[in-house]
Amino acid sequence: MSRHAALDRFGRSGNPVFGEKFSQRDSFAGSQAMSLEGTVNKTGVLLALCFGGAFIGWNNPGLIWIGLILGFIAAIYTSFVPRNSHIGAPAYALLEGIALGGISMMFEAQFPGIVMQAIGLTFGILASLLFAYKSGLILPTQNFRLMLFSATAGIALLYLVSFIMSFFGSGIGFIHDNGLFGIGFSLFVVGIAALNLVLDFDFIEQGSEMGLPKYMEWYGAFALMVTLVWLYLEILRLLAKLQSRR
Repeated sequence: MSRHAALDRFGRSGNPVFGEKFSQRDSFAGSQAMSLEGTVNKTGVLLALCFGGAFIGWNNPGLIWIGLILGFIAAIYTSFVPRNSHIGAPAYALLEGIALGGISMMFEAQFPGIVMQAIGLTFGILASLLFAYKSGLILPTQNFRLMLFSATAGIALLYLVSFIMSFFGSGIGFIHDNGLFGIGFSLFVVGIAALNLVLDFDFIEQGSEMGLPKYMEWYGAFALMVTLVWLYLEILRLLAKLQSRR
């Protein structure tokens, strides 16, 4: 793939976290360039921070909203200022971990064993899709990106409408319903969240090959964390619906 074609590919990204930020026209070399190994290492750091935050949140569930709100602010900041992602990405991972810890504790209290199942499925899907991507079983074509972008945007809009409706004592029932339609919806959302991992893998690999600036390692790791957090929450929701039917 030519350099120009690869840059255009970044610009047409279906991943809202990457967007135009991966369209940087500057090329860096040596230690100043993004590398696959560096991104993997930074992803490990973010995962460690997330698990550390989850330990805090598990033991202090009252911090859920603080973690969610501040984590959202950190995510927005990192998305718009990728050059400072070495600050924003770790902050997001820690704060989101605190929120996830509190949320997980509440699910675990209601459905014992559900958290370990959700964690296992999340990382199992991560490993499976990484293998599928590296082996060429899944190719992130332009149509693939457009489909995922449309589906992801549609889900986000649906959740936003449901959130606004909740302030008026209403909501979109099937989002939380444990009926067959509700379970089918959750399966669909889990599938879309999982497939977004393929876009993350592709952008990280292509960004490393193109020699994007070093700070993009943190940005790529951040984007992967955002998808993993979403995937974990959706799996947790799906498992809760299934177990509540017993």
